[in-house]
Amino acid sequence: MDLWGNEDWWDREAEEKKPPEEMDYEGMERDFYHCRACPLRREGGHGPVLSTGPCPAPLMLVGEGPGSVEDEHGLPLIGPSGQLLDRALLSVGITRDHVYVTNIVKCRPRGNRTPTQQEGYFCASRWLVREIGLVKPKVIVALGKPALRFFLGREAGIIRNRGHWISWHGIPVMPTFHPAYLLRQEGHAQVEAKWAVYYDLTAARDKAAALAPDWVWKSGNVPDLTEMYAQRILMRKELAEPK
Repeated sequence: MDLWGNEDWWDREAEEKKPPEEMDYEGMERDFYHCRACPLRREGGHGPVLSTGPCPAPLMLVGEGPGSVEDEHGLPLIGPSGQLLDRALLSVGITRDHVYVTNIVKCRPRGNRTPTQQEGYFCASRWLVREIGLVKPKVIVALGKPALRFFLGREAGIIRNRGHWISWHGIPVMPTFHPAYLLRQEGHAQVEAKWAVYYDLTAARDKAAALAPDWVWKSGNVPDLTEMYAQRILMRKELAEPK
């Protein structure tokens, strides 16, 4: 059994705003699918990809951006990387329907390239900050380098910073490896990286559970996210895809 067998046009003159709370989640969602604010929207994807999970939620996981599977279905982290994340979460007693999962950039970069720091800042300042204001997480997990760079506000490497708590507007943030990184590893290196993620997720869950002692972390059955969010997938198709 394996370890878990179960840049120039972005204006950064203004300082980051604290998460706004003036709009409810449904209102934000309606605005979200009309977004065409940056060039990523014009790189050929099907439209922006929002989130899965409850709002509010004590634990938020923030990835990089949608891949081909996520772009096709309109949900974050549901492809091979997402399936590995689901197993990692299950190993620490969490199912996906009890945590909020989203990305730094919401539209798929052409060729699945890594979004630049400027792209990440622009998109996250527009949408992720709103999500945080509405979800009100007690703890955030930053999955990979693009998420880490946003929460730190500067260039940084994930290998050196994973496993070390940082703070964003008073919210504890745990950086860890993105599951796509784990899939690129082999042999002993992959096992070591999986253990690192296990420890990081355990620390994040424990801190969030201490701050939200009544929260339920796990469902009896692993959820089918495409079935759970069928209405959202349809909404995206109607509002976001070019006619």
